[in-house]
Amino acid sequence: MIRRDALIRVIESLHAEIAALKANDAAALERATSDKLGHIEDLARLGNGPAGDDLRDLAEEANRLNETCRIYVNLMAANVRRRLQNLTGGVGPGYRRSAGIAAYA
Repeated sequence: MIRRDALIRVIESLHAEIAALKANDAAALERATSDKLGHIEDLARLGNGPAGDDLRDLAEEANRLNETCRIYVNLMAANVRRRLQNLTGGVGPGYRRSAGIAAYA
């Protein structure tokens, strides 16, 4: 396996992660994440060396896709937090009235 192939597999796994996040499919997300981590390990085993434009472009694409995954996860976490707060009647630490401090209109 060459580094280009390993990077392409990482990118494919990131696409699968995004699809699983969009579908809210935990099993598919677990598989895609496991695959991605395995491909990253394969890439690490191939070592470092000079990277041409093709490898840099693939690495940048992988980085962009990883950032997209991070954004999806953060949005999902915010939605869960909001739903839990709605269920429990909590409004979050930034909006609670502190004890002993009066609010003035």
